[in-house]
Amino acid sequence: MKEHTKILNEFLRLFDNYQNEVNREDSKVLLDLSPNELKQKFDFSIDRKGISYEALLNAIENYLSLSVKTGHKQFFNQLFGGYNLSSILGEMTTSIANTSMYTYEMSPVATLIELEVIQKMCDHVGYEDGDGILTSGGSLSNLQAMLTARNKYFPGVMEQGTQAFPKMTAFVSEEAHYSLEKAGSILGLGTRQVIKVKTDISGRIIVSELERELEESINNNEKPFFIGLTAGTTLKGAFDSIQEVLPLVKKYNLWLHIDGSWGASVLLSKKHRHLVEGIKEAHSVTWNPHKTMNISVSCSALLVKEKGVLERNYSTDKIDYLFHKNKNETYDLGKKSLQCGRRVDALKLWLSWKYYGDNGYEKRTDKLVELAQYVTEKVQNHPKIELMNIPSFLNICFRWLPNIELDVNPFNLELRESLLKDGLGMVNYGYIDKDLTFRLVLTNPEIDKEDIDTLFSNMEKMAIEISTNHTKKAIAW
Repeated sequence: MKEHTKILNEFLRLFDNYQNEVNREDSKVLLDLSPNELKQKFDFSIDRKGISYEALLNAIENYLSLSVKTGHKQFFNQLFGGYNLSSILGEMTTSIANTSMYTYEMSPVATLIELEVIQKMCDHVGYEDGDGILTSGGSLSNLQAMLTARNKYFPGVMEQGTQAFPKMTAFVSEEAHYSLEKAGSILGLGTRQVIKVKTDISGRIIVSELERELEESINNNEKPFFIGLTAGTTLKGAFDSIQEVLPLVKKYNLWLHIDGSWGASVLLSKKHRHLVEGIKEAHSVTWNPHKTMNISVSCSALLVKEKGVLERNYSTDKIDYLFHKNKNETYDLGKKSLQCGRRVDALKLWLSWKYYGDNGYEKRTDKLVELAQYVTEKVQNHPKIELMNIPSFLNICFRWLPNIELDVNPFNLELRESLLKDGLGMVNYGYIDKDLTFRLVLTNPEIDKEDIDTLFSNMEKMAIEISTNHTKKAIAW
């Protein structure tokens, strides 16, 4: 047997052991280690002489044992998670082939696969003649959307820069992802020119406030050009109303972008796609399959309504050492990407979609929403838990109320840290106004109600224990 075959077989054994570990009932989501503690358990050094493959495998095994187990059924921390074998197979195949996505010549099969998944996503959005590109994440997709809008609405800005034009303004909700504000900085607008519009109690943009901000910008001799709505905000999971904003888009002649990094996957569900009603009228959409479609990080798409708009609005002059004149040049995807070297992320998405099909993904999406409803009811029916938002998607915000007189914010932070320390669960938190809130998100369709029950049972035991310990300290003091 060749050496590389032995090494790969051993790697597959490690992979199998890792999955068994993740799925064990007593498995911990993470080992809560400080950087110094981690340095004692893992050799981060790189030596001049190098090491053997056996030593490399030991390092891989150690890496897996010390990493956060995002496929664990008690991982509710980020907007991704779960385990997807078809996607993992795509990742491994991509690494073996090791091609890049700038020209058809370099990646013929991957190019046609990417075109296929982009067309599939455009079909779900409702774009009849749409286009798009896969990117490394939602932040880059949002940046490219704003860049495309800027270059389309201000011809010549690519060559002359923003200083040659009136002050440009973009509008997003105050709960929009920070990447849109960052895009304003990168593109030369300035972060102050990305206007954050007030939201209602649910986290949705207030349309009357949006129009007021637009009018104020115009009165200041500025040039509004971009509205970025959010389909699934990071904290509350809110969906801005596309239908209510469309009249403003037409009235002021603006580019409408939908940041559906988190929530665009509702398009896969006939039951829940009403949350993005009107999305087909948007000029562009960000959709991250590495979130609720469980594709391995990272995999994002920027979709545009108008075919060719990407290439026309930020392609540079001819680069004859890379893009050659030939019969397949129209398939060179690098011309509509900000990246030159670009990883093949299409294969893992294509394999997963091919495996599950539209029906499978619809069932997975519907199950997650049903689980979110179960969590919501569980929170509402618990005397010591306060629901902090009215969930419309897969985000449930709540906080625990202590049994004794304690500040609620520090109590909940201690509860979260205790959960992490014991490795029993991982749930992120944020702030609604000044109130610290747990933000439980559901992304893993392998989770069942029993897993939810386990999490809340563990949290309740810890909440009682924390209250008891504080009572004892108060008595002792």
